[in-house]
Amino acid sequence: MSRARGPLVVVGDAFLDVDVVGDRRTTGHGQDAPVLEACGARHRPGGAALAAWLAARDGHPVVLVCSLGYDGPGERVAELLQDALTLVRLDQSGATPVKSRIRANGRTLLRVDDGEGRPDTAGDHARAAEVIGRAGAVLAADYGRGVVELPAVREALTRAARHGPVVWDPHPRGPAPVAGAALVTPNAAEAGAGAADPERAGEIAARLARTWRAGSVAVTLGGKGAAWAPPDGPGRFFPAPVSVSEADACGAGDRFSGTAAGALRTGADTADAVAESVQAASRFVGNGAAGATAESGPMAGALPLGLGESADALAERVRRSGGRVVAAGGCFDVLHAGHVSLLRRARSLGDCLIVCLNSDAAVRAQKGPHRPLTCAQDRVRVLSELECVDAVTVFDEPTPVRVVQRLRPDVWVKGGDYAAEELPELPAVTAGGGQAVILPLLPGRSTSRMVAARSRTPP
Repeated sequence: MSRARGPLVVVGDAFLDVDVVGDRRTTGHGQDAPVLEACGARHRPGGAALAAWLAARDGHPVVLVCSLGYDGPGERVAELLQDALTLVRLDQSGATPVKSRIRANGRTLLRVDDGEGRPDTAGDHARAAEVIGRAGAVLAADYGRGVVELPAVREALTRAARHGPVVWDPHPRGPAPVAGAALVTPNAAEAGAGAADPERAGEIAARLARTWRAGSVAVTLGGKGAAWAPPDGPGRFFPAPVSVSEADACGAGDRFSGTAAGALRTGADTADAVAESVQAASRFVGNGAAGATAESGPMAGALPLGLGESADALAERVRRSGGRVVAAGGCFDVLHAGHVSLLRRARSLGDCLIVCLNSDAAVRAQKGPHRPLTCAQDRVRVLSELECVDAVTVFDEPTPVRVVQRLRPDVWVKGGDYAAEELPELPAVTAGGGQAVILPLLPGRSTSRMVAARSRTPP
């Protein structure tokens, strides 16, 4: 009987990533600065939290050890992670770091960093050391904020490297990896490789492996792939399967290191783990990188949507290929047979189906203070599991006008028994070149009717 593997434990610095995305107008009033219009905010876990979340989506049991402030951004990160992994939350001094990117037309115009929070060195770190000791593999995702430098944590990481695989993703402001790490994953700049060719990067990888007393080093080379070598060589170059040099690569390093740690946890040898990581990081970037894990709406309660495309990226890709984009709007509170029937019929009208979901606040405004019965996070998760649904996006506004303007669907589907002309979003649909279609729900299926019937049933 094989020994049960412990979880993948990710240790490092976490923060909240925010993408502010809109349409860029060249100049504002008085031609003083570019203007971003029709903005929406997308949130995702950042740093070590992103690496952990991605590994959890791969099916690994994951424990994340990080510090978070008990403030808005810290609570938001915890909320995004709560359904995916176990969080060991260390006390933090200062505000939770937030990295906000201002993006338009697929490009980042500006990044704003806020919050200098660091782990509280006087806190209790015993539980962190305990879970590291029970790990099947460990990823140290260092972002220079100090979690991996905590004495109890570093001692536990040193012990873990003696008994199992440790992957170390280093940072210029952080400490050297612990001796015995199975794999260290600097990028070209961190390794001092600059724009080195793969052969030269392999030589640098071997030298760093000797310096760090690591089992091996993989120098990631952006869109080219990665050069890997053990201390005594020879190294190997793993090319990226597709060219992604112009794509958004934010989060690709987390995808790379998390995939490697997960592969080592399940018994892969290091070279195979690196090869798998190059493939995974390339797919991640090709599918929209961090945008693929983002969700729209200010502090909307939805989980990130995984490794597929975001709703915006999916709509744009289908449109470019000449396909037909279908979007359907609604609360979808307590998913029932009528909803499933509606969504299946909607999907048959085009080449993809995007569900535009009312946020919890928007549902309350429509249905009253006792709704929704199911929070947006759970509604997103359930809808995302339906084969007929290709993406889900959440909106906070009273009507879906802004999300329709953003997605520009060819077909806008609503369920019910009213006329398309009654829809407040109809002008936005037609302005984008689309048409509105009303599909009736199955008779007798309605969340409101279910709630009313239940309220009349004796306990």
